[in-house]
Amino acid sequence: MKKSNINIEVTLDENHVPEELHWSAKDGGIEKQETKALMLTVWDEEKKEALRIDLWTKEMPMDDMKIFFHQMFATMANTYARATSEDDVAHKIRLFAEEFAVEAGLRE
Repeated sequence: MKKSNINIEVTLDENHVPEELHWSAKDGGIEKQETKALMLTVWDEEKKEALRIDLWTKEMPMDDMKIFFHQMFATMANTYARATSEDDVAHKIRLFAEEFAVEAGLRE
């Protein structure tokens, strides 16, 4: 059985605030690529809850964070549709993503 790793390296300042974030996925050809934000979510089957790590650096611009969230909502809709085949619910998630874009000032 083949195994693969995705690694996240976090450099913290003296107050434990992320200064730098890098991630690697050697099988995907990514080695220590810098990013300004990441959200990692895993499913705890026993507790039936999502566990999260949300990190962003001091240098992450607010406008980029808004775009990041909008894109996550849109891709969550696609993932939900693939995972459940519930296209009607996925459509509602997409509608929310578009409403978010308007409210966040990304679209008119």
